[in-house]
Order: sequence, then structure tokens, then C-alpha cells
Amino acid sequence: MSGPLPSSPTYALPDPLAALDNGGTLHSARFNETYHARTGAFVRATRIFMAGTDTSSRWRGTSRFTVADIGFGVGINFLTLWEAWRRDPQRPRSLHVLAFEGYPLAADDLRRALTALVPQAMMGDVHAMLAQWPARLPGVHRLEFEGGRVTLTLALGDLRHTLPQSDATVDAFFLDGFSPTRNPEMYTADVMAHLARQAAPGARLASWVTERAVVNALCAAQFDAEIVGGAGGGLMMTQGTYAGPGRKAMTASPDHVLVVGGGIAGAGIAQALALRGAAVTVLDAAPAGVDQGVHAGHRAAALTPLISRDDDVRARLSRAGSHRAQARWLTLPGAAAPVRCGTVQLARDDAQVAVMADTVHRLGFPADWVRAVDAGQASALAGLDLARGGVYFSCGMRIDPHALIVGLLGTPGVKTVHADVRRLSQDAAGQWCAHGADDAIVAFAPIVVVANAADAPRLLAPFTEQVCPGFAKMHALAGEVSFLPAQHLRGGPRRIVGGQGYLLPATEGYCVAGSTYAHGAAVSAVTPDGRAVNIEKVRGLLAGGADTLSGQSGGTADWASMHSGPDQMPGWAGWRAVLPGRLPAIGAVPDRAGLWVATGYASRGLSWSALAGDLISATLFGEPSPLETGLQHAIAPR
Repeated sequence: MSGPLPSSPTYALPDPLAALDNGGTLHSARFNETYHARTGAFVRATRIFMAGTDTSSRWRGTSRFTVADIGFGVGINFLTLWEAWRRDPQRPRSLHVLAFEGYPLAADDLRRALTALVPQAMMGDVHAMLAQWPARLPGVHRLEFEGGRVTLTLALGDLRHTLPQSDATVDAFFLDGFSPTRNPEMYTADVMAHLARQAAPGARLASWVTERAVVNALCAAQFDAEIVGGAGGGLMMTQGTYAGPGRKAMTASPDHVLVVGGGIAGAGIAQALALRGAAVTVLDAAPAGVDQGVHAGHRAAALTPLISRDDDVRARLSRAGSHRAQARWLTLPGAAAPVRCGTVQLARDDAQVAVMADTVHRLGFPADWVRAVDAGQASALAGLDLARGGVYFSCGMRIDPHALIVGLLGTPGVKTVHADVRRLSQDAAGQWCAHGADDAIVAFAPIVVVANAADAPRLLAPFTEQVCPGFAKMHALAGEVSFLPAQHLRGGPRRIVGGQGYLLPATEGYCVAGSTYAHGAAVSAVTPDGRAVNIEKVRGLLAGGADTLSGQSGGTADWASMHSGPDQMPGWAGWRAVLPGRLPAIGAVPDRAGLWVATGYASRGLSWSALAGDLISATLFGEPSPLETGLQHAIAPR
């Protein structure tokens, strides 16, 4: 929604210039320093960081414990924490590690480094981490282990950007970067002030760095820091305890949450909450079931991230949303799981082909995530002759929206109730009550998330008129997709093809093509005019305007018959909830404890669904945020 937007980060992550020497020690040519001594990596993790912050004693009897690892390196501190958590019968229910790294290793380099460092007994954890290791893209990446009870939140990029943009309440800080003489930017007064901003009351800090200037910077940030050790062969280190008031920690996690709306938005939130152990009641006006719901009959949709020359808010949000969707949905059962087929995103004209190629070069993102392609390369990827080149996203996914919703709402702990919620109220005890058509209370809970698309402003109006005036400007935008017989398209494309419109790989003999935008429509329906628009969009994507394609050699597709009626040309129609600026509104309603909202997803509901669920849930459960604070601000309700 409206409001100040965050500054853009450095685009490409710099090469760490790291390699193993003949002794198996990882060395950084960039900093002319080793990451760890081959025999001392776990000693440092255990005796300096864990013992120096008294982590094993302090986490016992707690529901959650959060560690900030400033300088992730090859992950030895994380692996040590995870192993200690697993072995401790008095461990906290959840362990969260927020790790910062400006020069992350690629997965293959990390594998080689850890194979040389890690005992065989711990290699299972290494393989589990590498299986989720993200592409070298700037931003926040969430990895989850032990059924979500252990999380690793990676903030990749320049620490001067990522640390101010991080959002967590931290119990222990591991200050573990390269030495101040090699990497002075990591030990400035500003860095220490940002650590203090996130410190829980009594948070502890430890570092192998013992330079007096670093200790003084910590003391200036209200850490009672001192240099200790050294006697009797003990390791020299810096230890500190935060002496300021500390950031207020989450006291309790919600045990019951209401979600109003059982579509893409509500289902994504319900899954995220239930995975964390909350009981979730989803209230939806449409009947729930395998063959019912607003997306019943919607054969397929696409989820593809965006790029922009300046890596703007929308591009960064779409990247984060794509990551969370893959993490949350690829392991769903059956048809609910997306198909990761990749997306060929075409330029709108020949001039933009060069612009898109230059954008990819400017961003410097990994080629295995996005790369520029010419018309021949794009056609080879798609398996169809395409009109021009553009870019290729390997992470593009084809999704069955209805099956996805059914799968998400089937998460254990989620109960779906058919109820037309007409208003919300809050009782004297702070419980939020949902009232049905006869004004009777159909459900109540201490927290409610309003996620019912364009109907959200009506429910929110009594509580948001002053604090969120943007909701009054939301509008519903109708649109339809068309189902084209794959036999007329040589079986359809192998990848998603996007541009001025889109064409998806075949499912059950049809390729989904779309989509229309009907402003001011009274109803959303499949129409001959809508089919004509979608067919023309497909013609614009294919070389020769699609007239050279046919299921018969040398013939042309009988496009005229495709226009003739719904029996010959089926489709699906629905609504989009659109806010000014076309960004969603996700977060807590100001000054209304327990009232949350997730709406305004516009045309990118699949992009925001899992991200919104984890963003809201992380706040409610006291986890490090999966999103930078600037991006949170950009989509906060207002």
C-alpha cells in the first residue's frame, strides 16, 4: 500500500573467492583469511560461541530460543547449535538461527568445504541443509528442519543493508566475521547499535575478536562487554551481556486463530499457522469440498517471479513469495503440489529483448535462476516457435489452484466451516467474534485474520476507517482464462510462456491461456469476447501468430470454431481484489490487538499466499521475520 518504500539492496552477491587449500582448509582470497582451522572449527563454535553465551543453560525451559550468527561462513555454528539442541532433553520447543552472510558460497562449494570439516556422524545434517540451500540471491531465505522446530533464516547481502532490515528478538549473538583488520565494516558502531536493537532482555554476545575498538563499540551499544580467557591455555574471547531494556519478547503463542476466507490467501495462512501448532478455524462463504469453491474448475495457473532493472519492491516481494511457495508447497500430496516446469517470459517487442538482457546482466543473479534467452533459445525451451526472446526463470511453477487450496486446508489442525461472515466484534475479554447472516456468533478466537479478498474492506471498515483509509479504494477486477485444446498447439508448451498474456503447459488435454481484465464488470463470467482476447494474446506469443500450428501436418488451427461457444471453448472466470499500487496489504491492523489482514493480492495471489502465511505466523510465534522490514512496511495495512 502507500508509504515510504525501502531502498534497493546491492544486486549481485559478490563472489567469496573461496577455495580449499591442500590441507582441506577453506581460504578466502577476497579477505586473505581462512574461514576456520580444519581442526578448530567446532572447538570455536562450542567453546567460544555456545559456552561464551551460556546458550545450553539459558535455553532450557523456554518455548523458543533465537541466535543471531553474524558471519555464517560455512555454517559450523548453525550445525553445532542444531546438534546441541537435538541432544538436549531440556531443549526449547523451537530453535531459530538468524544468520547474516555477505559472501555466501554456492551449494557445491559449501558441500566440498563441509565434507572436509564435518564428522561423518553430522553429514546427515549437512545434506539436509544443502537440500534446501538457496540460489545466491540477495534477500531473506528461510530453511526449516525437524518439522519446523529448527529454522535457519539466511539474510544474504551486505551486512550494512541486511542487518538494519532484519526483524527478530535475539537471545544470543555470535559475532563471527573475518577479522576487523580484513573486514572492518562488520564491527562498526552502527552494526553494534543494530544488534542492540534486536536484543532480548539480558541477551548474551560472544566473539573470538578481541580488539579493544570492537569492545568499546559494544559497550557504547549497552553491551557490558569484556575480554576474557587466555589463562591456562583457554581461548581468548569477548563476552557481553545486553544491559539495556531489551526488545519485548513474545510471551505466548496463539493456540486458536480464526481465518475469514478460504481462498488462496486464507488457505496459505491457515497452513502456516497449523504447521506451527495452532488450531485454525477457516470461515468461508463458499461451500468447501473437492468439487466446490471459488477456484473449482480453474485448471491451472502460473507462479513466476519478476525482475526489474532497479530490483524494486514488487520484484523483491515476488522473489520472496516464490521462495516461500516452493518451500511450503512442493511437498504437498498429489495434485496439490506445483509442477516446477520453468517460465519463458517474453519481451513485448524486439526492442525490449535487449532491455531484458541488459537487466539480467545488470542484476547479476545466478544463471541457474534467471537468464536471458533469444528467440531460438526461448523456442527450444518451450518446444514451440515463439515470437521473440526474453528471459527464462527455472523456478516457474504451474499450479492447480483448486487442488492447492484443498491441500492447504487439509493440513492437520485446520477446520473449515461454511459461514457467511457478516461482521466482526471484539468482546470484553479481547476475543474476536465472527457473526453470521443472522448476527449469531459462528466462531471466536483471540486472533482473527481477514483474508476474504474484495469483501475484506466491509468487515474491516468499523476498525480501519481512520488508520487504513486505503481499504476504501480497493476494487474488484473481473477476469477469465480460456482452455485451448492442446492438440491444436502441438501438445502445448513444455514451459510456461508469459508476456502480454500467457500459455501454460497442457493439463488433461488443455492449455490454459489468459487472461482478461474487465474493469467495472458486474459479473465475472466466461464470454465469447473474453475468449477472443485470450486467443489473440496467445497469437502474440507464438511465431507467425499461431496460424502455423496445427494438429494436422501443413494445416492451420480452426480458430473460428474455438470462438464459437463454451462447449467448444471452456474456461474459468473469477475476481481479483486490487488496492492502489497493486501491492497486497498483509499485517496487523494498527491499534487493534489481534486483528490481522491479508488482502489485495490482485493478479499475484499465488505469489503472496505462502509468504503472507509465514510473515503473519512468524510474528505471532516470535520467529525471525522471513521478510526485510522495508518490504514489510511496503505491504503493511494503512
